[in-house]
Amino acid sequence: MGYAMYNHILSIVLFTPLVGALVLLLIPKEQKNAIRWVANMFSLAGLLISLPLIPWFWTLHTQPGFKFIEGAPNTWIPSIGAGYYLGIDGISFLLIMLTTLLGWISILSSWNAIQDRVKEYYVWFLILQTGMLGVFMALDFFLFFVFWEAMLVPMYLLIGIWGGPRKLYAAIKFFLYTLVGSLLMLLAILFLYFHHHALTGVYTFSIPELYQTAPQIPYHYAIWLFVAFFVGFAIKVPMFPFHTWLPDAHVEAPTAGSVILAGVLLKMGTYGFMRFSLPFFPQVLDPVAHPMVRGTIITLSIIGIVYGALVSLVQTDMKKLVAYSSVSHLGFCTLGIFALNQAGLSGSLLQQINHGISTGALFLIVGILYERRHTRDISEYGGISNVMPVYATITMIMFLSSMGLPLLNGFIGEFTILQGAFIENKAWAAWAVPGVVLAASYLLWLYQRVFFGPVKNPKNEKLQDLTPREVLCFVPLVILAFAIGLYPKPIFQIMEQPVQQIVQTVRPDLNKPVLAQTPVAPVATTPLTVEAGK
Repeated sequence: MGYAMYNHILSIVLFTPLVGALVLLLIPKEQKNAIRWVANMFSLAGLLISLPLIPWFWTLHTQPGFKFIEGAPNTWIPSIGAGYYLGIDGISFLLIMLTTLLGWISILSSWNAIQDRVKEYYVWFLILQTGMLGVFMALDFFLFFVFWEAMLVPMYLLIGIWGGPRKLYAAIKFFLYTLVGSLLMLLAILFLYFHHHALTGVYTFSIPELYQTAPQIPYHYAIWLFVAFFVGFAIKVPMFPFHTWLPDAHVEAPTAGSVILAGVLLKMGTYGFMRFSLPFFPQVLDPVAHPMVRGTIITLSIIGIVYGALVSLVQTDMKKLVAYSSVSHLGFCTLGIFALNQAGLSGSLLQQINHGISTGALFLIVGILYERRHTRDISEYGGISNVMPVYATITMIMFLSSMGLPLLNGFIGEFTILQGAFIENKAWAAWAVPGVVLAASYLLWLYQRVFFGPVKNPKNEKLQDLTPREVLCFVPLVILAFAIGLYPKPIFQIMEQPVQQIVQTVRPDLNKPVLAQTPVAPVATTPLTVEAGK
């Protein structure tokens, strides 16, 4: 049993939520509590089953390439070269763990919030969970695209059925934006597929094999392919100016939908940049030959950082404020990725995990007040810390985490990204820094207006503090915020190998790792010197 689990751990993690969705189909829709219990059990099982990955992956984290490989290329639909082919490295491992954790927290937080069509809600949520995990595990482009598209439908329905007053507008906007990006990406994937065949005589969608041939595409084609992938991923992130769907989708989505949208779905864009855009098209991003491409992306990232923060400052709706703060935080993530050095990429990946933890918590925080008062208008509140002290304490911790206070997770990510940007160009770091100051401004000002002072509104006098279930939603997030802030070394070690691989592909001139956290290189080279001595 243990051997089978070790060999098939990715498939087991991937399909546990889907099995949960199928089991829910057998339960009559009137039995709402039974449906809730089963959905929560399967989402918790999805988290618990993914936990053995942590020690197993740790033992392999210094080895190059993908681990826990399942299936093989060209085995699923051999006639077109598509395979059921899964595998993970340090980048996808961290995002998978984030997905299983936030999936459980999101479903747990929905217990009271969802009262109509409960069965459909949980079925779609569990299907969404499988789609997101599949995106991070797929090593076959056809399979990747299936999961990428399959995930759109549940999210569209979660917003469109259980969302707020303008839910249909928000859902359709989300769907159309993402679909446009997906179709451009599909055209680029097909080009890579036929180009690989032209070079090798083999039709395959295998991502590791395409890594070998994609960098050989002539520049005049590669730039167009890069743009096609870039638009697909930039809409997902979303980068400025592709961000306009995000505030609508966040404000209208149910709380759990916002948590999973901010925590995981947006990371698919940044994951796409790291997994595909950088290793496939190093010639396009060459800072010496073609500085314009990278310069443009960095400029858009910095505009996103400052613009998102400034727009957050003027919001009157709490959820919209958090939504625009996402645009700002993800600007930091793309800035780090396109700094194209070890510090920038490591910081970006860490900040993606941090953003999932802290912004996921912020949406839960807004959702809890909304469940009690059915308004998100900041002016409706004041003095909440007098009636909900536990809630106020957790909120303060997560606000400080989101604004990047030292000893909490946000600081490590932002610091490392700014370090990477500074190494490349001092001006980039200087322009990005106001985003940190503005984040403190809008979050502290929001906290002051909602939590401090006397309770002016009589409707707030009898508000109930957090229930044990609600506290349970926050406990793992608070623990992680402190753990990463105090001791981020293991996470840097896990991502060091794949990040170094990307940097070597894109910037062969930068052979020295910037962040020398672990003595991986000397350990790896000692056996070789002994061999040479023989």
